[in-house]
Amino acid sequence: MKVQIDKKYPLPCSAEIAWGFLQNIEAVAACMPGAKITERVDAGRYKGTVTAKVGPATMSFRGEVQVTEVDANARSLRLLGKGTDSTGSSGASMNLGARIEAAEGGLCTLVGVSELSMSGKAAAFGGRMMSTVADQILKQFADNFAAQVSALQASRAAPATGGGGPQPPEAPVPATAAGELNVLALAWAIFKDWLRSLFSKRAA
Repeated sequence: MKVQIDKKYPLPCSAEIAWGFLQNIEAVAACMPGAKITERVDAGRYKGTVTAKVGPATMSFRGEVQVTEVDANARSLRLLGKGTDSTGSSGASMNLGARIEAAEGGLCTLVGVSELSMSGKAAAFGGRMMSTVADQILKQFADNFAAQVSALQASRAAPATGGGGPQPPEAPVPATAAGELNVLALAWAIFKDWLRSLFSKRAA
């Protein structure tokens, strides 16, 4: 089963700052709910985990992320991720293209186009359910990403305490606030979306 996702998220920073942060794979991964980079294999390949909490139970997925393409002129990169759950009964892969577009007022936009493939038990949810879940996850990711680059923007704009002008950090503190992926919270958001669509159909 495959799901295509195409999203745009406005960011409260310059394109230069957002592009610099986007290339920090460890920091970007920390913005994804439940995701964590555990090992850097080489310059473009990483191993990591995704933890999902369902009530008192916690599920863990292990996988690998590879940076397959970087275009500094276009401020874009492409990632390929693959993983399986701890039981080996479900698998997933994602081909993600992300780029930073300059916007008015010195700000920018994060543009992402991805194809998500599911196999095994995970594929039983169906395309519509997976699209809704992906939307919720990406919304949380975009919020965390925006918070990180906003902090970088503020650091660069702040006056220096010593000589030599402003001294922005190379990267913000990893977004530990992203925490575990709470599946029950996502399920509630999905249920609310379903109710809204149901009443909209009845009203029509």
